[in-house]
Parts: sequence; structure tokens; C-alpha cells
Amino acid sequence: MRDLASLLPGEDDAFRRSVREWLTSNPNPSAVQLARVGYVAPHWPRPWGIDASPIEQLVVDDELRRAHVKRPNNPIGIGWAGPTLLMAGTRRQREDYLFDMLSGDAFWCQLFSEPESGSDLASLRTTAVRDGDEWVVNGQKIWTSGAQYAKYGILLARTDVHAVKHHGITYFVCPMNLPGIDVRPIREMTGGATFNEVFFTNVRVPHANVVGEVNDGWRLARVTLSNERVSLSSGGALWGMGPTANDVFDACRAHRVAGGTLDAVTRAAVAELYVQHTVLELVRIRTLAQRLAGREPGPEASVRKVLADEHGQRVMEVARRLVGAVGMLATSRGASVAPAFGAFADAGFVHGYLFARALTIGGGTGEVQRNILAERVLGLPRDPVPTTFGAHGNHTS
Repeated sequence: MRDLASLLPGEDDAFRRSVREWLTSNPNPSAVQLARVGYVAPHWPRPWGIDASPIEQLVVDDELRRAHVKRPNNPIGIGWAGPTLLMAGTRRQREDYLFDMLSGDAFWCQLFSEPESGSDLASLRTTAVRDGDEWVVNGQKIWTSGAQYAKYGILLARTDVHAVKHHGITYFVCPMNLPGIDVRPIREMTGGATFNEVFFTNVRVPHANVVGEVNDGWRLARVTLSNERVSLSSGGALWGMGPTANDVFDACRAHRVAGGTLDAVTRAAVAELYVQHTVLELVRIRTLAQRLAGREPGPEASVRKVLADEHGQRVMEVARRLVGAVGMLATSRGASVAPAFGAFADAGFVHGYLFARALTIGGGTGEVQRNILAERVLGLPRDPVPTTFGAHGNHTS
């Protein structure tokens, strides 16, 4: 198995030189500069990207990392909403939304999940009723990450209540400052509020904000949810949320700095985590190699999702063991009430342990991912759906 560096062109590659020269001429570029040159999402078509091939995407990321340049943080917008607008949005919608999305000036959220429509998303109950040039939206969404900061949201609402389950759903761009939208943060056991409930009471969304065709939102939702970009890094055990508690090796280093030694049981646990980390990295490189060869990834991406999430939880469990009771002296904001404890004075390790419970839920639960693998890879039959008590089957389509 070759490493990633062996798959990329060398220092004399013309494209690599052009990216490096731009970064040299524009040290510490702003988010707007990165968006305008097309390096935020290089695989997007011009003028938003540079129509980059998979190899060119990796070269851009390699050069950005070398120059210590970070892209704007807008995962729902750039990762999900943007590609859907590129595929099905109008010219006006692309002009209105994409550059501000890429620069991070307009943060986006996803308004899909509902209290009774999680895995079974197609059973959503939020409605949108046409009233002239507007749609009147009523309903509730939940687990909406970043809704309290978002300028726009991608919204699914039922526009034909008489249609068959997967039909009659429409995809909207929803400005989050419209009258009638109530965002209520959900306090987590970490002390933070990453997720929110969002209530819609007679919210009027312009018809111009419909993406694609009315009642064709389910097809676009599948495009949104299946959209994945080529990833250059493992992202750490917590989806790259660090900054200090990204993996168990950070905890081991902090443990050494604090003057501690690893007992035999902990050494064995760390060794096992290293083996798991290496296997996950090999799976990632295999997936990237397929993309670079022009082939679509196989089941490796879904397998890695399941394995990586559970690995992240085990990493944080070992890190918590290393931190010990000192972690209870750190605040939820990352500052310590006892700085004398040195490297362990940062609350990142404790926050990471608590947050890791979400890894096997966010982005599709481990159970749903296993159903997908069972049905699409192993060819097993779908779970039977009970016909009583209003039970919902897992959505895997």
C-alpha cells in the first residue's frame, strides 16, 4: 500500500507551482481571496472553483497545508448545500449564494431532521403551503447544528400532504432571519450548545427560494446527503474539532509532560488504538487511490465511517483515563482553574470524552450505516417494517 504522497505530482509539477506561486504572492490570504481564486472548493466549476481533478484537489490542499492556510469553516454550506445548488439551483440562486458561502460570510445550517423523522426522514411533517409568490411554512426541526449562527438553511418541507411518502417534498433555501423562526439551543452534557430546535410559525419563504422543482425535494435531499468530498486528513478522533484532544497520542504526550508513566494496561490500550488508527488510514488511502484512478469509491467509505466513529469513542475513553481526576478542574470553555497542572489544564480532553458520544449518531447512526452495508454490500434483505404502532423503518435509500 503506497502512502498518499506517492500518489501526488512532485515539486516540479506545473499546477503545483502555480498554486505555490499564488500563495507566495498572497501570504495569509483572506477567506474572500481564497474563494475568489477558487481554492476553497477547487473541484467546483468556474468561477466558484477551478474545475480541479481529484489529483489537483489534493495538490491544492497539500499546498494550503504547507503554507499554514486554513479554509473557511462552513461545512453544511460548502459540503452539502453548495453542490446541490450547483446541480439544481437557478443561475440567480448560484450568483446570490455561492461566493458568500465559500468565503464563510454566510454560514449555513441543515433543516432536515424532525422529532419523529430522524432515520426515516421521508416521514417529515413540516408543511409549506403556497400563497402567491410565497410559501407559508409551519413545523419543527431538531438537531440543527449551528442554527443560532446561520444566515441560511437548507429546508425540506412537505408541499403535498396527499402525495406518497417520498413525493410531495420540496427543497428550499431558507433565510434564518425570517419572522416566525424561533431557534432554541439544546444544552449538551459538554456544557455547550452545538445543536438546536428550530420552530416555524407561519414563516413566509419566497417562491424564488425553491431549489429545483416543487415536490421534487426528496431527490435533491438524496443528492445532499450522499455528497462527499475527497478528504486529505483523518480529521482527528472528533471530526477534527480539537484543538488539543484530537487523538490519544495528544493525551499521551500531555501525560509525559506532566511527569506520568503509562502502566502495562494503558500501554496495551494505546497500542491497540494505534493499530486501529493505521488500519483506518490505509482504508482512507485506498479510497483516495480509487478516486485518483477515476473510479468511484467502493464500500470502504461506509465501512470507515462505522469504524472511525467507534474508534473515536475508544480514543477518548483512553484519553480520559490518562487525564484522570485533574480533568474535573477544567472548565467547559477550555480554561483551567488550576493552571499548575500544566498540559492537562486544557478542558479539551474532558470535552472530547463527553462529545464522543455523538460520533456514532451524527451523520447517520452506526445502526443505519450497518443496514446500508448489509443491504447494498452483502445483499441481505431489508428489515421488515411493522404495520402497527406507527413504527418507522430505517431510511437507507
